Amino acid sequence: MTIIDFHTHTFPSRIAPTAIRKLQEACRSQAFTDGTASALYNSMQKAGIGRSVVLPVATNPEKVRSMNDVSIQKTGKDGLIYFGCIHPDTPYWHEELNRIAEAGLKGIKIHPVYQNTDIDDIRYLRILDLAGKLGLIVVMHSGYDLAFPGVIRCSPSMTLKVLRLVGPIKLVMAHMGGWRCWGEEAEALTEAGVYIDTAFSLGTFTPLDGEQFSEEELKLLSAESFCSLVHTFGSERVLFGTDSPWYDQKQSLEDFLALPLSETEKRNILGENGRRLLDL
Repeated sequence: MTIIDFHTHTFPSRIAPTAIRKLQEACRSQAFTDGTASALYNSMQKAGIGRSVVLPVATNPEKVRSMNDVSIQKTGKDGLIYFGCIHPDTPYWHEELNRIAEAGLKGIKIHPVYQNTDIDDIRYLRILDLAGKLGLIVVMHSGYDLAFPGVIRCSPSMTLKVLRLVGPIKLVMAHMGGWRCWGEEAEALTEAGVYIDTAFSLGTFTPLDGEQFSEEELKLLSAESFCSLVHTFGSERVLFGTDSPWYDQKQSLEDFLALPLSETEKRNILGENGRRLLDL
């Protein structure tokens, strides 16, 4: 079975050092690669991961087209499956979503916190509705974010509201359904048919050198709580993800394999669900 990491990030080589430095400072969290595609490939080789989905985040609408040009050019190389991106303020959003689909990209990434827009805003609703019609997967940052303490733009309850307003959609709620919103309306979300990914959700995270966090602040999901969410959603709706470079792929995989889940559950999460959703 090919292991698929459904949640990773890279940056063009010329801006990667600056991007990683700024994001480390904002999140106060340690990066485990230099943020380049070549570093991700090397990390995959070390971890035994066959494919990684790269999720670009457009922080302003002006960058959308050029970022998607890169994804279209690079996808499929070195085991990397690039998604497209869209920003809620993209004036040509309809045209760009169609271009993403026509180019053969499998989906898009949206990040309500970094894009400073609530997920139930009409600008996102129209994007989600068209993405569903085009058959695009939508990976969505869900819950809180280390870089924006106390700010939430996409909670489980907000997502439920959205799903009542838009047509059928292949939606992946990152970070086990909502980072540090774990457990909120989980059962209702399972009935909505969404997927969740495991990115940056298990154990503890690694603070940037010199940053001070309490032991409680460092904690993510315990093994027991993580497995409980897997069983609530069903292993057929969970996708393995690391959030590389913000979590070491090898360590993340080892932590996952140590969980008291069945072999069938692990196979589903590590690759079978991703293969089916990506139509590989």
